[in-house]
Amino acid sequence: MASSGEEIQLPLRRKRENGEDSDGVARKRLESCLDQPTDSVICEVVTYTASPLPEKHYDADTTEPITCGLESMEDVLSWTRSKANPFSVAVVPLAPREPPLDRCLRRTLVSHDMMGGYLDDRFVQGTNAEAPYAFYHWQYIDIFNYFSHHLVTIPPAVWTNAAHKHGVIVIGTFITEWISGAAMCEDFLKDEESYRRVADKLVQISHCYGFDGWLINIENKLSEVAVRNAPLFLRYLTDQMHERVSGSLVLWYDSVLDNGELKWQNELNQSNRVFFDACDGFFTNYNWKEENLVGMKNLALQDRQADIYVGVDVFARGEVVGGMFETNKALEIIRRHNFSVAIFAPGWVYETHEDKSEFRKNQDKFWALLSNYLYIHRLASPLPFVSSFCQGFGNAVYWQGQHETNSSWFNLTAQEIQPLYYHQTLGGVGWLRSSGCPKDAWNGSCSLLLEGLIPASHTTPVCAKIFSIHVPLPSSTLVSLIYKASPGIAVSLELKTTDASQCRQVDVQEVQLNSVSPEVLDDEHQLVNKFTQLCGNLNHNGWTMRCSQLGLHGCTLREVCVKIERIGQPKDTPFSCRVGELMVLDVASLQVPPDRIQGVCIDDVVWLRGAGTSLLNATLRWDYPGNLVRHFKVYWRQLRGPHPSIPPGQLVLVGRSYSNLFRVTELRVAEPPGLLELVVEPVIKMGFSVPESHWGRRSLSYTKESSK
Repeated sequence: MASSGEEIQLPLRRKRENGEDSDGVARKRLESCLDQPTDSVICEVVTYTASPLPEKHYDADTTEPITCGLESMEDVLSWTRSKANPFSVAVVPLAPREPPLDRCLRRTLVSHDMMGGYLDDRFVQGTNAEAPYAFYHWQYIDIFNYFSHHLVTIPPAVWTNAAHKHGVIVIGTFITEWISGAAMCEDFLKDEESYRRVADKLVQISHCYGFDGWLINIENKLSEVAVRNAPLFLRYLTDQMHERVSGSLVLWYDSVLDNGELKWQNELNQSNRVFFDACDGFFTNYNWKEENLVGMKNLALQDRQADIYVGVDVFARGEVVGGMFETNKALEIIRRHNFSVAIFAPGWVYETHEDKSEFRKNQDKFWALLSNYLYIHRLASPLPFVSSFCQGFGNAVYWQGQHETNSSWFNLTAQEIQPLYYHQTLGGVGWLRSSGCPKDAWNGSCSLLLEGLIPASHTTPVCAKIFSIHVPLPSSTLVSLIYKASPGIAVSLELKTTDASQCRQVDVQEVQLNSVSPEVLDDEHQLVNKFTQLCGNLNHNGWTMRCSQLGLHGCTLREVCVKIERIGQPKDTPFSCRVGELMVLDVASLQVPPDRIQGVCIDDVVWLRGAGTSLLNATLRWDYPGNLVRHFKVYWRQLRGPHPSIPPGQLVLVGRSYSNLFRVTELRVAEPPGLLELVVEPVIKMGFSVPESHWGRRSLSYTKESSK
């Protein structure tokens, strides 16, 4: 497989302040932390010696956790769960979708290949990148493959978390290439014991890190013995993955023939079918012509046509159909013959355009051109259904309409359920566009901007569809919409539902939908009062919050639309509506008391020298039901410093965590001796404020190393 760009020298995440040398580092593991009572004080002696934290899992300068691949067969065979990086484990389970993958007859796979991989996305807790690449058109795709030229490419957890929220399967890559790859294959494919050892490790790695399978890419010649064992390896790996990882996939890339020759076919045929028959799917090379697709249709595929993913290189290298902003030409032909598609390196829209400020515009243009040949999948999520449209990167972080931080950031795990992005005409001069906009937000980094022009001839409300989902509704549902609208328009919600009995039909895309306008509740309504009390004192900062109630029996929510209606006499009316957040809640959930954070623990402590101070690095762990929260806020405060006269400090935000694990890095604390506290606040999905008595806390006392 081709690489989409030159491998680059990775920059350090951030430079050490004041030019501090790397030998000013120390680390001490608190072996007894997990065994101590959770209300006890952790005691630390500040020393500055070399850190034993593995550099492949932690940035050498900052101890920030990072994701990496495996470079050698020795790395693969020696891998154990005890050596795994806990920060690189995806924490979001694969969400269900309608229709499920096995009922999708023309699937879409995206293979993400960018400059060697493991760039800004390698930082598990995010980074302060000013212009990162991100993907947010998840509703169009079925499978996401993280590709690089490492032997074993483990998808960074931030990608798996974002994909899983949207019901998208994530697969890593196992690749061998050139002379070294051929030698490696001769060794691990020499007999059953050898290939089973490698397959077992791949299964364990996928299971441990929480992703869903593998693309197997053998791009070197194979001997007679090796090529005979390759399909057996594939079959064994596929069976074991299916047994250990629900919904998993193993795909084979079009490269080697059944005689061991390395010869790309650009199709599935009798020379490479033995590999297809041994796994879940076949990813063709990119230099196909339409006659290749016709030939594949004539194979006896036994209802497996959807398992053939026709490769499309967005960089348009070689003699290919389409590519770049004409990739739609390739998809039109592929879909005409009812095959699945594998879109390779769509990061072209980022890599080849120098002005990164135009990234969203270019990304939306690219996927809009493909939209006629893609299929919208419905997230089958249980309530609560919540999204503030955050794309996982931006120039600030907002919380309830206020700036929480004011700096560039990137963390795809923070990405929330994405809406539909599109442009449509409304007749004549009228138009409507839906896009992500970072200039203002309610929560996260951006809001959903609906803008357009209502022509004078348009007498009915404009209905902007923002979600296509599959959510069973309780008998009493509360819907909250937060928005900012331009003058001259009225904004309301329209929900489209279907009877639950219809949802059980075979083709869930074609059931009859019923439009429902939920009852708008007055600000003094008891449900609104209860909701706002749970969410705390909301400072709206120009935002409007509207609560509505819906009472239905046995219905499923299928579409969410924002209705925009002109106020006054008919005339061409330009408008904009910034949607900050949508929540769909079960009214019964308003009565559930919050959980308490349990078992806060501090370990893997590393001390760095700072300018006249010490820098604390430590791992914070705790227990809390992950399905209840959007994220956790981690704070710290100095309880006691070197001078007894100094009173305890106020809580200071350190950062956000999206799992029950957080690495505090380069925290500037008072010189020893001192006492500090680390505090964890759960931020509930539904926006409810959790009382401080339910937060997690742990104190750390630190002293100077005694002189001898």
